[in-house]
Amino acid sequence: MNTTFDQIYALMERSFPVSEYRTREGQRRLLSNPSYRLYTTEESGRIVAFLSLWRLDGFRFIEHLAVDPDLRGGGVGRALLLRALNAERDAPAVLEVEPPETELSKRRIGFYQRNGFHLHDFPYCQPPMRPGQEPLPLRLMSWPIPLDPAALVRVRDELYARVYRAAPPAGRQEGANL
Repeated sequence: MNTTFDQIYALMERSFPVSEYRTREGQRRLLSNPSYRLYTTEESGRIVAFLSLWRLDGFRFIEHLAVDPDLRGGGVGRALLLRALNAERDAPAVLEVEPPETELSKRRIGFYQRNGFHLHDFPYCQPPMRPGQEPLPLRLMSWPIPLDPAALVRVRDELYARVYRAAPPAGRQEGANL
């Protein structure tokens, strides 16, 4: 029988392009990080959805939300997202999405907007998650309110430092408190 981690990683592999998740060992190492948390939904003894969340300085970062492809559109993802958001309401939440350039990315953005997230027009690239990859142009979304540009700079810099362990882009500005 698969362990919890194996089930989550298999769902991650089915749900995201390889550029959007770490290697198996890189992902496994996160489990010992006290800032990293996992929320799961189980049916019949197997994990059918998971959400990974980082508790960072002044905000929460939702790194991944995935639902078994056979169960998408049935409210499982929304219920899990709301459970995680409501469990830790003391700070805003931020997540990354692909730019609204395809029907699929527009649907994903719409899902988050229907659940109270705000899409930001802010220059942002996810640092490579694996050796040999290029930075990935993405957009940031925040909940429950939009963030101002200074706060978004601070979020970006915190993500680079703590989640991706990468240097922030050149031209760094000082961010405001969230």
